[in-house]
Amino acid sequence: MAQSATSTVVFPALGPLPLTVDFLGGRLTSDGGLPWIAEADAALELTQRLAAALPDGRRHRRHPLPTLLAQRIYQIACGYEDQNDATTLRSDPLLKQVCGRLPQTGPDLASQPTLSRFENAFGPRDCYRLAQALGQVYLQQRERDGIPDRIVLDLDGTDDPTHGEQEGTAYHGYYGQYQYHPLLVFDGQTGQLITAVLRPGTVHASCGVVAIVKRIVRSLRQRWPAVAIELRADSGFALPALYEWCETEGIDYTIGLGSNTRLQAAIAELQTEAEAQSTAQGGAKVRLLGATTYQAGSWSHPRRVVMKAEVLAKGTNTRFVVTTRTDDAASCYDWYVGRGATENWIKDLKLGCFADRLSCHRFWANQVRLLLHAAASWLLDTLRGWLQTAAIAPMTLETVRLRLLKIGGWVRQRRDDVRLRLASSHPSEDWWRALDRLRHQPS
Repeated sequence: MAQSATSTVVFPALGPLPLTVDFLGGRLTSDGGLPWIAEADAALELTQRLAAALPDGRRHRRHPLPTLLAQRIYQIACGYEDQNDATTLRSDPLLKQVCGRLPQTGPDLASQPTLSRFENAFGPRDCYRLAQALGQVYLQQRERDGIPDRIVLDLDGTDDPTHGEQEGTAYHGYYGQYQYHPLLVFDGQTGQLITAVLRPGTVHASCGVVAIVKRIVRSLRQRWPAVAIELRADSGFALPALYEWCETEGIDYTIGLGSNTRLQAAIAELQTEAEAQSTAQGGAKVRLLGATTYQAGSWSHPRRVVMKAEVLAKGTNTRFVVTTRTDDAASCYDWYVGRGATENWIKDLKLGCFADRLSCHRFWANQVRLLLHAAASWLLDTLRGWLQTAAIAPMTLETVRLRLLKIGGWVRQRRDDVRLRLASSHPSEDWWRALDRLRHQPS
């Protein structure tokens, strides 16, 4: 529906003739790439799996559960993270089409109040079911090229600023803000998001991690009994209970370790040698690696700790990593550094899918939102993977949306089909052609 029948915006001195703008274009969409989002959804069976995991206790079911989920997740993927956007988007002809309704004669999609009631209707068990369904999507996609013989779990926490009296919000001194503190688990080899768990703002980075990893490992081993599993995380996850459980389960780990006087004494000789080499080379950067055996007071037995002494222009930098790996110290530390890719994946999730936009009052409603934003990231990441298969360079999720989805188009419902006409000057037509060729290749 047009927002205004009369008002116009005039630019009298822009171009060779005055430019008059109105919102009376009719059945237009600003998200002409939505069909690809729906294709990715069908390939992943994403909204179908999520809907099957949720009970539907609503009295009035004008909007089926799969349609509600598709509408909300597709909107997020297209850059509309606010529920309020549904006020006008519910009439978008192409969004209606890909959600299973006729673009012109079909009923509008759900309104903002309906979506709000939907997200606020669920509790912790429902969130667990949603997370399990999202995990099943990961398992299915991870084995598309064959059953993996090894899985790397990269763990990381992130800050999610809050505003107002939201349940679970708290002031975190390290981040200097009121926030939530979600835990994210990625596949360290593929970058695929495995799960996203919302936590209150002041919890330690390791809060709940053993229980969460247990569930993930159980699912992995049920699917692939012979798979080897390895875990990486920064020093926020330096938790003796996690070490003990991993060792009991035969899971290798490489986890950052905070410094203390005993570890500084252990690295002193290596640090002195690094400084001497740097001085001899005129102040050049020098990095030396070594290993020691160390037992903290809270540990049941000694463990291997890899040490790094690095001399930089700003001074000496020391780092410690506790690990079950037996490779040489340099290889082990480089392996640990590889977990830095997690920061880019989190950035992608936040910038590309607005995963830090959790503005509901209820804690569990925000957990639902976090999982829906994670689902949107799966759709965009799948499109990115298809583009890379078509020999198009890697890019952020934000670029996928801007280049592939945000295309103005005219939608016309006809007797036998629906016609979508896109902007003739759009620079990503070759991406569409490449994806279409990929669709018709034999699998």
